[in-house]
Amino acid sequence: MPRALTVVQLLPAMASGGVERSTLEIADALVRAGHRAIVVSAGGRLVPQLRASGAEHIELDIGRKSLATLRQVRPLRELLARAQADIVHARSRLPAWIGWRALRGLPAGSRPRFMTTVHGLNSPSRYSAVMTRGERVVCVSGTVRDYVLQHYPRTDAAKLRVIPRGIDPEAFPLGPWPNLAARAGVAAQHAQLGGDGPLLLLPGRGTRLKGHADALELLARLRADGLDARLWMPGAREPGRAAYIGELEARASALGIADAVAITPPTTAIANAYAASDLVLQLSRKPEAFGRTVIESLSVGRPVLGWAHGGVGELLRELQPAGVVAPFDVDALHECARALLDGRGARPAALQATMPALIARYSLHAMQQSTLAVYDELAHDPSTQDPRA
Repeated sequence: MPRALTVVQLLPAMASGGVERSTLEIADALVRAGHRAIVVSAGGRLVPQLRASGAEHIELDIGRKSLATLRQVRPLRELLARAQADIVHARSRLPAWIGWRALRGLPAGSRPRFMTTVHGLNSPSRYSAVMTRGERVVCVSGTVRDYVLQHYPRTDAAKLRVIPRGIDPEAFPLGPWPNLAARAGVAAQHAQLGGDGPLLLLPGRGTRLKGHADALELLARLRADGLDARLWMPGAREPGRAAYIGELEARASALGIADAVAITPPTTAIANAYAASDLVLQLSRKPEAFGRTVIESLSVGRPVLGWAHGGVGELLRELQPAGVVAPFDVDALHECARALLDGRGARPAALQATMPALIARYSLHAMQQSTLAVYDELAHDPSTQDPRA
């Protein structure tokens, strides 16, 4: 039986977001597998959930962009020695630098192994290059792997491991389409989303990068076609985004679709939002490292329409090619949306065929087991890499 490991994950804070979610999920998997899981961060609202899983949290402010953060190198080094850490897993750039420097001061014979996960497509720089210094580098998609090799050509491709982010299929169950009960519930909360026509869903933060304006233009075209289409954009309305929301509302009014659009705060029932919808939009103007929305939507059984770039394009090409459109081609977007909505209520055979691959490759369990396998591989690899390299 493999020996129990002590794995220390480093990130700025345990507040919210994809990095934090992955940290929680891996900590939980480590504990359930009999290992010791330690997370080092500045803290945040997710710490109680982390501790409830049996993992430990040590509060060190290793993610604040300040020269003063270098003072955390010594406390982190002492923590790693005291905990007899086997593996240090950095998930963000500044924590990776602090972890790398902390490891430099430990004796080579007792130095933990160092690995990183590249969660995003950060601007190439010497600062970002620290994420390629791990003895193993996890890439959250093939897109990220290609990006790393393109911008950091000195990186040894043999140490890269592609491990896609995963979802719990039970949290995103396949259901009827259309789901009249889910749609009625949503319409009861947001009157603009009532009616019998198709509901488009674009979940995402209130930033231009998420493509809200493209969604509004698409809705206007669909309604001009005679479809009683509606659009819900949960997550766009958030503190500090009033000016941007005002722009979107003004644009919706100018297009004559204001009464068919709901721009709301984030929903805590995103699976139900997918179930209520007929077409999910992923129109990020900037390529994303992964496309969790694609996986969640397809798990519920809803078609997805998105631009053919980044992790979203990668997933759509593999799992639902009918929903991928050349970036920013609004005519093709309209044409593709019409084609997908014409099949409303009759789930395409192609979509049904993606389910086995979805469960096998993009499940939370698969992601957790693949990551634990990398830990085991690294812990038992007799070769060493000096963190000063």
